[in-house]
Amino acid sequence: MLSKPERVAFIQRRLNELYPETPIPLDHRDPYTLLVAVLLSAQCTDERVNQVTPALFARANNPRDMAQVPVEEIRQIIRPCGLSPQKSAAIKRLSEMLMEEHAGEVPADMEALERLPGVGHKTASVVMSQAFGVPAFPVDTHIHRLAQRWGLTSGKSVVQTERDLKRLFPREAWNRLHLQIIYYGRQFCSARGCDGRVCEICRTCYPERKHPKKIRKA
Repeated sequence: MLSKPERVAFIQRRLNELYPETPIPLDHRDPYTLLVAVLLSAQCTDERVNQVTPALFARANNPRDMAQVPVEEIRQIIRPCGLSPQKSAAIKRLSEMLMEEHAGEVPADMEALERLPGVGHKTASVVMSQAFGVPAFPVDTHIHRLAQRWGLTSGKSVVQTERDLKRLFPREAWNRLHLQIIYYGRQFCSARGCDGRVCEICRTCYPERKHPKKIRKA
């Protein structure tokens, strides 16, 4: 078995080899459309979000215009993403708040983002990292699962997983690693496709693992 520093070094090196480019999977054109797309992606695939947002952004692609759209109209457009009553209300209200409190601009500030309706820590972290280039390590279900399989965290909570990953990896690598781990999890180490003994990174990190790795859910 590799030591933790050896695992960290191998994981970062292999992910850089596999994913030298890290395009953002959600289609967007600016911080506002990214914020809305990330909000819609909760309990929904990126592919589905990308199918829905063209119609939504054709109707309104900035806070000023979105604030004028009836919430029921937003809900009808985003219905395929699931949780449409909550998400439509959040999109409407956060657009109003951006106009009222931020002159129609998405703030490059974690606390200000987290005060917006429907925007939790993970969503705010994604916007900070992908829209503004500020180092952040958003932890989704893929990252939470893989960090446990690779022995990088105990996985007691997504908060703990984020803290552990930030401690292990250099700050300048966080934004890239966040996407690289998601890509790897989807392609090679999915919830059903690997149990901690199948994919290359799991086998390299734990070559003698005899039993499936039990995962603590977030």
